[in-house]
Amino acid sequence: METSWRKGRISYERPRIMGILNVTPDSFSDGGDHYRSASEHAFRMIDEGADMIDIGGESTRPGFTPVSAEEEIRRIMPVLLELAGSADVPVSVDTWKPEVAEAAIDAGADIINDVYGLRADGMMELVASSGVAAVIMHMHGDPATLHSETMEGDAVAQVVGFLKERKAAALDAGMREDRMIMDPGVGFGKSQMQNVSIIGSAGEFSLGCPVLIGASRKRFLKTQLPGMSADEATAEMSLRAVRAGANILRVHNVAAVRDALEKHL
Repeated sequence: METSWRKGRISYERPRIMGILNVTPDSFSDGGDHYRSASEHAFRMIDEGADMIDIGGESTRPGFTPVSAEEEIRRIMPVLLELAGSADVPVSVDTWKPEVAEAAIDAGADIINDVYGLRADGMMELVASSGVAAVIMHMHGDPATLHSETMEGDAVAQVVGFLKERKAAALDAGMREDRMIMDPGVGFGKSQMQNVSIIGSAGEFSLGCPVLIGASRKRFLKTQLPGMSADEATAEMSLRAVRAGANILRVHNVAAVRDALEKHL
């Protein structure tokens, strides 16, 4: 099982780490230049062991304020252009908007990380025709309701069904299997116990593709792992995910997760 990207292929003989690089206005508050700080942070994560970098220009945290495609592009473009030109790891852009994805692909993005599962009008066709890889994520509901509605019933079975349908649609659109990554969407319209169940069933979401788990610093960790810091809990839940079959871990603190993997796997 491998993932193709413009400079080669990623294999999964070991877990891979995707470092989160948010470029929303409140992401870097050190008083320096916003984009310089973001770029420096990205290269620091690569030095710490990140196998991929995921740039996001719109928050999806509880209470987030949606932004226009134009604003999202304005936020991500300076950092994306710098990383695409000089980073030796795949650069992903976290967006569900086709306009943002198209601009990102034109600027050199290697992966589109779509929290909406390539469901927006034109997104599937864009990704398929461009030849980039894509993270296909399950979200219960839509971006406007994801934190106000929670799934009912067996989340694992429902998510597997959704990802099967999305994979079939992607293949029909012309995407290659080695350019698909499956993400069951921890925290996106799921209860705490559903999140735990999904992480413990990570391998079931593969469908022949790598599985990405993104539990980093999410609210349910505090309840599930009391007494741990957010990053300690993230590292512990990441270990559980890998033991259950996850291939990629999307995290904020790359060094902490890398150290946990090296120590316990």
